[in-house]
Amino acid sequence: MANQEDIFKKVISHAKEYGYVFQSSEIYDGLSAVYDYAQNGAELKKNIREYWWRAMVQLHENIVGIDAAIFMHPTTWKASGHVDAFNDPLIDNKDSKKRYRADVLVEDHTAKIEAKIEKEVKKAAKRFGDAFDKTQFLATNPRVSGYQNQIDTILKRLAKSLENEDLADVKALIEELEIACPVSGSRNWTDVKQFNLMFGTKLGASADTAMDLYLRPETAQGIFVNFLNVQKTGRMKIPFGIAQTGKAFRNEIVARQFIFRMREFEQMEMQFFIKPGTQKVWYDYWKEARLKWHLSLGLGEENYRFHDHEKLAHYADAAADIEFRFPFGFKELEGIHSRTDFDLGAHEKYSGKKLQYFDHEENESYVPYVVETSIGLDRMFLAVFSHALEEEELENDTNRTVLKLPAVLAPTKAAVLPLVKKDGLPEIAHQIVDELKWDFNVIYDEKDAVGRRYRRQDAAGTPFCITVDHQTLEDQTVTLRHRDSMEQQRVAIPEVGTIIAEAVDMKTWLKKI
Repeated sequence: MANQEDIFKKVISHAKEYGYVFQSSEIYDGLSAVYDYAQNGAELKKNIREYWWRAMVQLHENIVGIDAAIFMHPTTWKASGHVDAFNDPLIDNKDSKKRYRADVLVEDHTAKIEAKIEKEVKKAAKRFGDAFDKTQFLATNPRVSGYQNQIDTILKRLAKSLENEDLADVKALIEELEIACPVSGSRNWTDVKQFNLMFGTKLGASADTAMDLYLRPETAQGIFVNFLNVQKTGRMKIPFGIAQTGKAFRNEIVARQFIFRMREFEQMEMQFFIKPGTQKVWYDYWKEARLKWHLSLGLGEENYRFHDHEKLAHYADAAADIEFRFPFGFKELEGIHSRTDFDLGAHEKYSGKKLQYFDHEENESYVPYVVETSIGLDRMFLAVFSHALEEEELENDTNRTVLKLPAVLAPTKAAVLPLVKKDGLPEIAHQIVDELKWDFNVIYDEKDAVGRRYRRQDAAGTPFCITVDHQTLEDQTVTLRHRDSMEQQRVAIPEVGTIIAEAVDMKTWLKKI
């Protein structure tokens, strides 16, 4: 476990050192669970957002995008169920005075059992070598199936207790599993209580007439309340989708794990409106489509898995998470939910306005059903960034830290380096920058020895380095160095742009889907 923690600490410090993520208001000692995206982070985030938007909106004729306001009429949140049901079960440790999410404590306990399974698998793989069949081993090994049964029993009970709002049983489960506070090590727990996660604010000039508002806890409701507006003005025919990216806010009491769980975060959501009765088909379709999008980035199929929900939200008839292997284990990255007609039905009831679709083929009106895909942009950022960070041992007994970001997402596509700061080399390097900057984010770097500059760009995640040397003066060629392989090739200056374009072009990457 310490090893995983060390890896995660490296991810956090690297993100700061190379201008990706800073603690918010750091000069005032920061604000807990709020982060700022730095110069490279802002670019990476923008590229991930664009990669999602293109795949979701531009490549689908029947999906359009909107940008709804963060403030919404307060009745919105009554209708959506957030006022009454948007709660986390919290428990305090009486000795450390620390507050925890009760469900997370239990899930962390099962993660430790999961780690035991991984250990057994590693031992067996070593013992049996090439003859090792992981699937068969997981199914037949008694110790492993014993661990798996433990996990299943615990999570089923937790889901049932939360569904029935039996908070006493959640506490009883924590006590039976002998879960101790990570800080004090004691098992001296308070009762479990529900806590609403919405941030409240006021709208109005004076305290007497001010209206109570909330900062939106999700972006989905902005889509639902605009369903008819978009459908009519866009003359959309069912099935069709509305996509949106934007900020959401949750008063997370136990915000942790860097940008994985924040109080102010960004979502990328798409609500797909369908005919009632077809939800199973579309739910399966979007599960597959979204996983393909993730896999197109090349982060490794073994790092993703589906997790079907034991406990369904009050509005869902099916729900699954795409989980990613973060440095702290498999955790939710994206949710695919079959939301039935709950949202539009509830807004119809609370607003008194009809939110129905007239189906010309069926010659009838109905409230559409919805399948939702919802991904956290910050979590996606963390998945990409943490997976990309590698320490490599090189042949000459040296090490390099390299950030192997997918080239399509990398903040800077190329660094242009004059070998020395004289003989007209900087001038040619600047000309190359001026030519390339129309198509790519490129930078000029002349400080330090060239080997040192290569290392710096490797650690920053730049896919290409272009070195201008004395041979350039003779034949107008440069050295193009590839970050991942460290291979160098001699290329004519006019060809450089074409080679970079092939490696970073969104079209090339999205075609893998």
